Amino acid sequence: MKLGIVGGGQLGRMLAIAGVPLGLECQFLDPNPQAPAGAIAPLNVSAFTDQRALRALARSSAVIGFDWENVSVEALRKATRGSGARIAPPLRALATGQDRLLEKRLFERLRIPTTRHAAVNSRAALWRAAAAIGLPGVLKTRRLGYDGKGQAVIRKHADLDAAWQSLGGVPLLYEEFVPFDLEVSGLGVRARDGTVALYPLVRNWHDEGILRLSMAPWQAPALERQARRHVRAVLREFNYVGVLAVEFFVRNGRLIANELAPRVHNSGHWSIEGAVTSQFENHVRAMAGLPLGSVASTGHSAMINLIGQVPPAAQLLQVPGLHLHDYGKSSRPGRKVGHCTIIASSAAERDRRTRSLLRALHLRLKQVP
Repeated sequence: MKLGIVGGGQLGRMLAIAGVPLGLECQFLDPNPQAPAGAIAPLNVSAFTDQRALRALARSSAVIGFDWENVSVEALRKATRGSGARIAPPLRALATGQDRLLEKRLFERLRIPTTRHAAVNSRAALWRAAAAIGLPGVLKTRRLGYDGKGQAVIRKHADLDAAWQSLGGVPLLYEEFVPFDLEVSGLGVRARDGTVALYPLVRNWHDEGILRLSMAPWQAPALERQARRHVRAVLREFNYVGVLAVEFFVRNGRLIANELAPRVHNSGHWSIEGAVTSQFENHVRAMAGLPLGSVASTGHSAMINLIGQVPPAAQLLQVPGLHLHDYGKSSRPGRKVGHCTIIASSAAERDRRTRSLLRALHLRLKQVP
């Protein structure tokens, strides 16, 4: 079976790798001729909105998916019409994941706690939102924001005009600033027959808006019960097929939903070596209509993103239980170019090795065990 993936980044690359042992062939469409997935599977270098290229991909694929959410919903809908190709995950989930306001409304509809917020389309609306919700707050673009891009923290009234000048001109969202205790994510996968599997809770650390470290399983039973309930609700709402992630703030023992990702997620990379079935394998299984695999953890995992450049493999691989993933990208400040995962038999040993590696990488993160 052939799976067509719109977007050929590192997520697509890892989907292709996961599909090979199952006899599933992935093919990609991406405007970047150096897209990482192209080293693993056929790559059509075309714009994401190129109808001719999208229709060709749909005609030659049993299922169409995507490896990031900033692709045109309407272009995908139009290109697959009459092609016989299914789309997974569903376009309604993709459309919601593209718009922060739609995400907030989804959470509210499903009674999932989220931040107080308001749509902002003018300078005056921003001042009204700040007055109603209070300061500090965060002004965000509703679309095309990721890894901390497209947002500004507003701490005092004097910051409002500068934030508007920086981000104004596109639909925006103003929301309360949450002084969270920590960040976690819940990942689940749903098969075509409705079967659901939920990965262990993941704790995350960000730096300058970019995910730097994830640890799983994170032993917090009360939080995990909340996360599982919320992720199940979202999967059910969309009649979802594939992997979905929901990112949460934790404040005073309570989860506050921040964002969702209708795809495989950076905080689930640990599952390649750290779970019986990785998020990537379960995603392609779901796309292809195959039974899901076990999501049980096989040890205690820590995933560290490699930003800007990949350190020498000889340095990294000296760490016991470390697995390196080089995405084949050129070096560039702020760019995710790879990740490594440490697997240990105990949380204490995982934490010890992780602290040592973070020091070697000159990466300082708060509250790392």
